[in-house]
Amino acid sequence: MRVLAAMSGGVDSAVAAARAVDAGHDVVGVHLALSETPAALRSGSRGCCSREDAADARRAADVLGIPFYVWDLAARFTADVVDDFVAAYAAGQTPNPCLRCNEHIKFAAVLDRALGLGFDAVCTGHYARLADGVLRRAVDAGKDQSYVLAVLRREQLAHALFPIGDTPKSRVRAEAAERGLRVADKPDSHDICFVPSGDTRGFLTARLGARPGPVVDAATGVELARHDGVHGFTVGQRRGLGVVAPAEDGRPRYVLGIEPVSGTVRVGPAEALDVQLIEAADPVWTSGVDPGPMECHVQVRAHGGIAPAAVRDGGRNVALAEPLRGVAPGQAVAFYRSEPGGDVVLGSARIVRTGSPN
Repeated sequence: MRVLAAMSGGVDSAVAAARAVDAGHDVVGVHLALSETPAALRSGSRGCCSREDAADARRAADVLGIPFYVWDLAARFTADVVDDFVAAYAAGQTPNPCLRCNEHIKFAAVLDRALGLGFDAVCTGHYARLADGVLRRAVDAGKDQSYVLAVLRREQLAHALFPIGDTPKSRVRAEAAERGLRVADKPDSHDICFVPSGDTRGFLTARLGARPGPVVDAATGVELARHDGVHGFTVGQRRGLGVVAPAEDGRPRYVLGIEPVSGTVRVGPAEALDVQLIEAADPVWTSGVDPGPMECHVQVRAHGGIAPAAVRDGGRNVALAEPLRGVAPGQAVAFYRSEPGGDVVLGSARIVRTGSPN
């Protein structure tokens, strides 16, 4: 096959490209330039897609002996990922930009261009397994990225390769060193790639400005503090609430809900975060077919937040068998079926509302 290897400049995508070469594919490497200011997109292990990363990707391609190109997708990334991220926070939601990047950039814009150029598949360094159109969790549970791939449709998965999903991260690094790839010891990128400072609140405030509102006790409605914008909060957040006086029982408070129209942030005790009902929208099924009402496991964030559940109404109604905390509108709920060989990713939907049976 003719394979386009998306090379971020990190160790995972470099080894994935190397394995595609070993498999006998005709491989071409491509680095995605996703920022209009690439010099500002990395600070240590934070961020990605910088000029440093592009140079690392080029050197890896040279070692592998494959052609290498840089594709400028900055405008598309800004519109589909960054602007979406900002708008979601302004609406009181908690988006996952990695999920959106996979959905709109790597397996939409990049895949469409690749197919148009005669390639058969796009290869990435994601930790997930894919065989015969069936997407599964990675062998390395601590690095598993199947959650952020659960938005992909059947026709996208048909043109995807994830060569390192069957390998622990430690072995991927060792293999990179054995192959003479200089990125073998390069730190993994963390947090949000386009916020290399790690200051998400500051990033959002610079774009949305101050939008003052109250922080109120969810039980009494008493105003406890003022804030500069709901974009500085997410459900389940404990720190940075601006509340000086402790709760009457002395226990910490958490963000329970965000009301963007009134600018109100509701806070309360940890147990009030328990969620057993999820209302979702825009379901996507990796098989291309709605499996119908089912019992399965669901995951509500990239790492952790897993529980058995009953799923109804085409993935739009999810009843958890046990409560989960930190379930935020704007995130995705991913559906998994356990079976021999590893959990199978069935699909996902966007979380709209949450609740409890009472």
